[in-house]
Amino acid sequence: MKHRLRRPLCLVLPTLIVCAPALAGGPKAGASAELAVLETTDLHSAVVGYDYFKLADDPSLGLDRTASLIAQARRDFPNTLLFDNGDTIQGNALGDYQATVEPLRCGQLLGIYKAMQKIGYDGIGIGNHDFNFGLAYLGQVTGQHLDVEGVPDKHCAGPGFPVVLANVYSSKTHKPLFTPYRILTKRIKAVDANGKPFEASVKVGIIGFTPPAILNWDRRWLEGKIYTEGLVETAQRYLPEMRAKGAELVVAISHGGLDDSPYSPTMENGNYYLAQLGAQAGGTRGGIDALLLGHSHQPFPNPSSSVAQFNLAHVDKVKGRVFGVPTVMANLWGKNLGVVRLQLRYDGKRWHADRDAAIVENRTTQQPDKHYVAPDPRVMALVREEHEATIRYVKTPIGSADFRMSTYFADVGDVSAIQVVNQAQADYVRRYVAANLPQYAKLPVLSVSAPFKSGSAGAADYTDVAAGDLALNNAADLYLYPNALAVVKVDGAALKAWLEKAASRFNTIDPDQTTPQELVDTGFAGYNFDTVTAPELSYEIDVTQPPGRRIQNLLLRGAPLAAGQEFLVATNNYRASGGGKFPGLDGSRTVWASPDASRDVLIAYIKEAKRLTRAANGAQRSWRFKKVQTKGPVVFHSAPGKLELARAAGLDNVSQLAADDGQGKGFALYAVDLGK
Repeated sequence: MKHRLRRPLCLVLPTLIVCAPALAGGPKAGASAELAVLETTDLHSAVVGYDYFKLADDPSLGLDRTASLIAQARRDFPNTLLFDNGDTIQGNALGDYQATVEPLRCGQLLGIYKAMQKIGYDGIGIGNHDFNFGLAYLGQVTGQHLDVEGVPDKHCAGPGFPVVLANVYSSKTHKPLFTPYRILTKRIKAVDANGKPFEASVKVGIIGFTPPAILNWDRRWLEGKIYTEGLVETAQRYLPEMRAKGAELVVAISHGGLDDSPYSPTMENGNYYLAQLGAQAGGTRGGIDALLLGHSHQPFPNPSSSVAQFNLAHVDKVKGRVFGVPTVMANLWGKNLGVVRLQLRYDGKRWHADRDAAIVENRTTQQPDKHYVAPDPRVMALVREEHEATIRYVKTPIGSADFRMSTYFADVGDVSAIQVVNQAQADYVRRYVAANLPQYAKLPVLSVSAPFKSGSAGAADYTDVAAGDLALNNAADLYLYPNALAVVKVDGAALKAWLEKAASRFNTIDPDQTTPQELVDTGFAGYNFDTVTAPELSYEIDVTQPPGRRIQNLLLRGAPLAAGQEFLVATNNYRASGGGKFPGLDGSRTVWASPDASRDVLIAYIKEAKRLTRAANGAQRSWRFKKVQTKGPVVFHSAPGKLELARAAGLDNVSQLAADDGQGKGFALYAVDLGK
């Protein structure tokens, strides 16, 4: 029996004729289509390709360039959906400016959301750093009413696209803080079993997840207001419900990476187990058709990746699969666009995605000839006013320095960009303790900080503050994150365990190996390489020993540190509350959580000091590598042509082996002589 087209139904009005479209019936069994799911993640407020620390254009980053990749993908594929995976509103001076310096009014739209609205996002998730400015601000800029204690009940302009987050709940209502999922109806171009084109609709469910550890990392904003649930438990609740409500496809927007450690509802990167669940539960029982990752600042798939989380069992870093589920992670700062091309088939009742046929890719703004795609000029036009206001703000002078502060060689002992942070934190804590915590007045005060920028995002991703006048942008370069200062009480044994964990930054070196050995374990984040720069403390790191047995000759004022010796240690709220999984640091040792941002503490210290000198503020090393003769070179990677900075820091055991390390990422190859 032939299916005849129905004639359009037309209604004649006095001034126009309105016609309903002709109905040709729904899709038939055997129809097929391709739907490209596009992902950005960890944009960190990088709306345009500009480095507010260096006050210079940076073509390697920015949503304005990703917008060009998005436009190309939309030309390449007839059917696309575009999602962002969180860590969107925080991360650079523009984000800080709009949140804390010139806070947005209720009727204003956040700069990065302006761009995303213009580009045409179909939905977003929420990352851990999106909580950094508190729940009131997060609710305001996303246009969501977050029903929690202490957050004003006001309805502000949001970006207009769906915001989903399923595993965070209000302590007041015991309901999800955000809408846990949405089911989108997407019109697609398809072909029938005979290859004839037609249009149809497919229902795509999107569900959001964020690391449960937010409750520790942003305890000052979140404690008593929200609680979290594990990814697996949340998925078991909502995925079948989404299918029952008509979702033919499910896309999980999960801000996290992969970890095959035993599952815990509080684990930071639980997507290994989320993918396993999504692979096992198929069809109407709640499977996952595409998994979007983030948080780890890496591209996936990536055949050449040596990152541990992409070299696990059931993870295919070539085809982009985790337990067979098509999976993508789009790096950070808009450098990449993740693409999951789902191949759809209609079975007569609903659309299905063929997991095995999916094609997963990462498109990068840097082209094979090393140039970058052109930015979309509409993006800068949208945010020019706040962009220029941010530049004016970060130029505010705060002091001067007679030396260059950088992290190019922080992994081998340069503390030029770390010591002043430690000094500022320790000075702040000593003053506060003297005035407010007399019970701790006799305890020594130490401070730890880390090289927050150590090349993880490329050869330009290092702190580099020139000698001369210092401004707010320089302080933001020295202290990248909007952390708050925190003070923990530890004993000598706990301090040693802390330093042992930090020393996991290094690979284990075999002295008898004649071929080159990599010093740095790039899977261990540079911002977790906590460093002490106090004259009263000294220690050695023996990289020939396995992690956990590397800290040797730990001395306090020249004498072996007693296990029971108590300290106050100045750090940040992230570390004090469990960030980085340092032993014993879970919030229980915190004796004071300061309301002041760590960066503000640093700025106040520099203002009071007026002029920093290398001798007083950039040369005090508490740690050294234990001397060992190696038969082959021990190598590491940093920006090329910086050897004079190593020399200025007193690192005479460092040499540059090649200006290009051959990996195509702009790094040079250096060696460190551990025998010197």
